[in-house]
This record gives sequence, C-alpha cells and structure tokens, in this order.
Amino acid sequence: MGLIKKLNKWANAHTYLSLDLIRVLLGVVFFVKGIEFMSNYEEMERLAKPFQDIPGGMIFLHYLIPAHFVGGILITVGLLTRWAAIAQLPILFGAILTNFLGVMNTNYLMLAIIVLITSLFFIVYGSGRHSVDYYLKMQQ
Repeated sequence: MGLIKKLNKWANAHTYLSLDLIRVLLGVVFFVKGIEFMSNYEEMERLAKPFQDIPGGMIFLHYLIPAHFVGGILITVGLLTRWAAIAQLPILFGAILTNFLGVMNTNYLMLAIIVLITSLFFIVYGSGRHSVDYYLKMQQ
C-alpha cells in the first residue's frame, strides 16, 4: 500500500492537463471498442476463431465486452484507474496475440500496442489531479 501512496504523491506533484486528457481518450477508446464488439457480431466471431481451441477461450470473449464498457467508463472519469487498466491487460495481450495467431492486421496490431503502452503508463501514473479519485481523496 505504501508504493501506491508514493505513486499517487508523485503523480499529483507532476500532473498535467494533457495527461488527464490522454487518460480520458484512453477510456473513450475502450468504451467505443466495447460498443464496436457488441454491435459487430461478425467481427467478434472473426476475433474468436484463433481462441476457439484454447481452453478458456470463450470465457475470455465473455470478459472482453463488459471489461471494455466498465473499464472505459472508470478510466474516463478517473475512478479506480489503475485497477481498470489492469483489467484491460489480458484483453490487450489477447489483441496482440490475435494478430500472430490469426490474420495479421498491422493497423490493429499498432493500435493494440499503443493502447497497451498507454495503459501500462496509467497503471504506474494513476488517475491524475482531474479525476474522481483525486476529488474523493480531497474530501477526506
């Protein structure tokens, strides 16, 4: 717990509005991607094809949409940002792995890598000053 407090103090001392806007954009990307997966069944089926023979592959697919919805909302408002970003990691690793197991699409691969790096950054950085986490912490 001491590490998280140190990271929060460092992040609050080095906060910038641009980083908070990137956090909001990351949350919106997750949320929109969740809507895209839910509304486009054919795309979801294509993505599921490489995982159909792997044990637990269908569990992963049922985890994907709710994790993107809830995680996207939480990251956007800055509530439990680290935990929401950690919940996205299996999905992002799966997105990168899908490109190597299935048909290689460099656009999706680059998007997945950029979002993975950004998520890893916010796991370390946290929510920032313009977030619900910071607001709730200041209320105490």
